[in-house]
Amino acid sequence: MVARKKSGGGWGTKRFLIAAGAIGALWFAIEGGEYGTRDLMRQKQRKARLQSAIDSAQHVVDSLSRYKHRLETDPVLQERIAREEFGMVRGTKEILYRIAEDSAK
Repeated sequence: MVARKKSGGGWGTKRFLIAAGAIGALWFAIEGGEYGTRDLMRQKQRKARLQSAIDSAQHVVDSLSRYKHRLETDPVLQERIAREEFGMVRGTKEILYRIAEDSAK
């Protein structure tokens, strides 16, 4: 007697190809395209870095705004800056002495 092949032996191959195609389609749906999982993760990290930079810049702006307000309204600060930065003195009772550094050192 001659051995006969089973009919339907191609079903295993077809099932494998269908499963591989389904897995490939699922992978493309999750990872492929313009906004895949890795792209979204990178965007999330970039957003966190930008938010941190914005927070730092906002902190600097807030402190400069407070300093500007003090500079406009605080006479003690105005006097200190006038004395330190511009060498101003109050009235005729004060004399400013400037001592030069020895250039021979």
